[in-house]
Amino acid sequence: MSVAVGDFVHRFEPGAPSSPAPALLLLHGTGGNQDDLLPLGRILSPGSALLSPRGKVLEHGMPRFFRRIAEGVFDLDDLRRRTHELADWVAVALATHGLGDRPLVAVGFSNGANIAASLLLLRPAVLGGAVLFRATLPFEPEIRPRLPGRPVFIAAGRADPFVRPSDVERLAALLGEGGAVVVLRWSDGGHQLAAGDVAAARDWLDAQQWA
Repeated sequence: MSVAVGDFVHRFEPGAPSSPAPALLLLHGTGGNQDDLLPLGRILSPGSALLSPRGKVLEHGMPRFFRRIAEGVFDLDDLRRRTHELADWVAVALATHGLGDRPLVAVGFSNGANIAASLLLLRPAVLGGAVLFRATLPFEPEIRPRLPGRPVFIAAGRADPFVRPSDVERLAALLGEGGAVVVLRWSDGGHQLAAGDVAAARDWLDAQQWA
């Protein structure tokens, strides 16, 4: 059942009580909703609690997490405002659902991956790690984030028509400069999510030691 905490409609599914797995913040792509990534979350980490909000921005009726001016051109003022709004909501939602002491890992696809990257850049304390499917560099931050030891997995497609490889490389480098431990996985595919990406992300999550 979808519920509202603050003004984000979202889905919450509790994790296994004895599982050491982190909670997952599931962030859908353009046109998705709070239900879209729940099956992916269960594949990636069966024991995790799942927190899946619906983006509040509508583009031709399709939910997104922030506005864009054109394909690949972001409204940076809106992106920053929405990033802080999401970060503040996450803190309330975690407390509401009794997850305040659990590490939180963002799992985002496309638009959702981009706002997850923005969270790492602007509000790095919110996330304990991230899995970014088809993300780009959302912006160049004025202040470099401090991400010591933060695990980040990025899955990118070399034939992606919406994301330039140089922007993916810059995002990975920028996070690494902040101290994050970044794994960048390239495939020959495009913007769609492939089974190999999911399997690699699942193995990566399994290999992490979540405090």
